[in-house]
Amino acid sequence: MTAAPPTLPPHVHGAMFLRLFAIQGAWNYETMTGNGIAFALEPALRRLPGGRGGPAYCEAMARQSGYFNAHPYLAAVAVGALARAELDGVPPAQIERFKVAATGPLGSVGDRLIWAGWLPFCSALALLAFGLGASPILVVGLFLGAYNTVHLALRAWGLRAGWRHGLHVAQALGTPVLRRGPAHVTRATALLAGLALPSAAVGIIGPGRVVLGLVLGVVVAGAALITALQGRIAGWRLAIIVLALFTFLSLVR
Repeated sequence: MTAAPPTLPPHVHGAMFLRLFAIQGAWNYETMTGNGIAFALEPALRRLPGGRGGPAYCEAMARQSGYFNAHPYLAAVAVGALARAELDGVPPAQIERFKVAATGPLGSVGDRLIWAGWLPFCSALALLAFGLGASPILVVGLFLGAYNTVHLALRAWGLRAGWRHGLHVAQALGTPVLRRGPAHVTRATALLAGLALPSAAVGIIGPGRVVLGLVLGVVVAGAALITALQGRIAGWRLAIIVLALFTFLSLVR
């Protein structure tokens, strides 16, 4: 079992959480999000023996600035776990093994849950609201509110879970939300999209058989295009394209 974590002062925890939003700020092809991981960890590393600028601090910052790549939201799990490991004095070799092992799970789970699941769901929800006559401000607010509720909650949970479990955080990644959530969200998105797309189309078309025929033709062509692109385009990209198209048409109609 994981030992009870030491107390992390609220101001340090808060500083780390805020820095998570800049975790991709220094993204590059050599270290990916490594610099961002070190930046988010830095408030906790100041508590190492010798304080900021001490040998332990400098060695930890150099170590954490190395290669790391994961979904930007679930990277919070790694930040919390690595902070706990550094302050617990875990050997550097063990920390490096954890970073290598965590990259795959934190990337694949986040991609399936957010990019392929929650983002298309929020897009379909916004389209449905538009089709039901909601104002543009309400549509945008609904999309941003729904999306960021999960986005912020995932970052906050990840940081707490990583700190609580340390390098044994794999047990936290086995939570039902992360294991079964992507499949449930995908099915809900398909259902919601079936309601949203016709509603949004009716909202744009209004009365008129000629326009209706044109739209139906575009829908058929779009369905054929999606079938042809199956496996070649990410679901979140397709959702954003459809949402942008409906938004554009609603503005110029």
